Amino acid sequence: MSSYQKELEKYRDIDEDEILRTLSPEELEQLDCELQEMDPENMLLPAGLRQRDQTKKSPTGPLDRDALLQYLEQQALEVKEREDLVPYTGEKKGVVQPDKYKPVPDEPPNPANIEEILKRVRSNDKELEEVNLNNIQDIPIPMLSELCEAMKTNTYVRSFSLVATRSGDPIANAVADMLRENRSVQSLNIESNFISSIGLMAVLKAVRENDTLTELRVDNQRQWPGDAVEMEMATVLEQCPSIVRFGYHFTQQGPRARAAQAMTRNNELRRQQKKR
Repeated sequence: MSSYQKELEKYRDIDEDEILRTLSPEELEQLDCELQEMDPENMLLPAGLRQRDQTKKSPTGPLDRDALLQYLEQQALEVKEREDLVPYTGEKKGVVQPDKYKPVPDEPPNPANIEEILKRVRSNDKELEEVNLNNIQDIPIPMLSELCEAMKTNTYVRSFSLVATRSGDPIANAVADMLRENRSVQSLNIESNFISSIGLMAVLKAVRENDTLTELRVDNQRQWPGDAVEMEMATVLEQCPSIVRFGYHFTQQGPRARAAQAMTRNNELRRQQKKR
C-alpha cells in the first residue's frame, strides 16, 4: 500500500455528519471558504458545491415572471438616462490603435563549461560554491551522471541547479543518490525538465535522508506528477525541518495547505535557532 493510500485509510470510517453537527457557525463559514477551492467545472461534484452561495438574503418566494417584467419596465421609465461624457456628434475623431507587441528577448546562453565544472567538482575546488547549468540542453546524460557522482564527495558547492537541461529520470536518480551522501548542497533546483513522478519520488525519498538541504525546487516538469506525489511532497516537508523554501505549484488543496503549514513551521524553527 502506497503512502497516499495509507493517508486516505485513516479517513475511511469518519462520520462526516457528526463532524458537521459539532461545528460552530464560525467554523462552518470557514469550511465554506475552503470549498471555494473546488473546481467549478468538475461535473462529478453536486451543483451546490460547484458554485458558492454568494448572498445571505432570505428567499422571496417562487419566481413571478410577469411581476418581474413589470418591475423592469417601470425601472426603465423612471431611471434618468445618463448623459454621455463626450456628446455624440456622428463625426469620427480617429481610430484607437492597439499596443504594439514587444517581443521578449531570449535569455543569453549559459557560458558554463561543463567539462571544466566537472573537473573542479572532482578536485573539490574550494572556490566553486555554485554549479549552474541552467538552460544548457545538450549536455550528454553520462556527463550529468558523472557530475552527480562527483558531487557526492564535494564539500564546497552550496547551490546545484539543473533547470531546463532536458533531464529525465536517470538524472533524477543520480541526483537522489547524490543527496544521500552530499552534506554541503543547501539549494537544489531541477525545475522545467522531463522528470516523471517516479523520478520525483526518488528525489523526495532521498531528501528525507539529507538534513543540509534548505531549498528545493521541482516545479514545471513535462507531466503533472499526480496526487500521490503531491501528497508525498507535503509529507517530506513535514518530516524535513531543514527545508525552508520549496518551489512547486500544488494543484490540490490538501497537500497545498499541509505544505504551507510545514514551511511556516520550518521557518519558525530556523528563526528560533538563529536567536540562540
